[in-house]
Amino acid sequence: MSLETHPDWWNFELELSPHVEERMIDRGFSEVDLRLMFETTAAIRRGGAKGRWILESAHDGDAWEVVVEPDQHDQVIVVITAYRVTQ
Repeated sequence: MSLETHPDWWNFELELSPHVEERMIDRGFSEVDLRLMFETTAAIRRGGAKGRWILESAHDGDAWEVVVEPDQHDQVIVVITAYRVTQ
């Protein structure tokens, strides 16, 4: 999806899942880093699970993907996980 037109949920508040909070320590990124990755998203595509999206971004010079699940009812974007893309 082009970022010229953001999805309707783009401006919802971010909510961190327990899973991503654990991964932050393991993978060496902070909540601030995660929010910057969200803000500098280069592309968005549908994820493998229904209702999930993958944001393509960067962190510390590497490509990263952030998996999110927008919750229309509560108007939040639940961040499921984030990981460095390896070639």
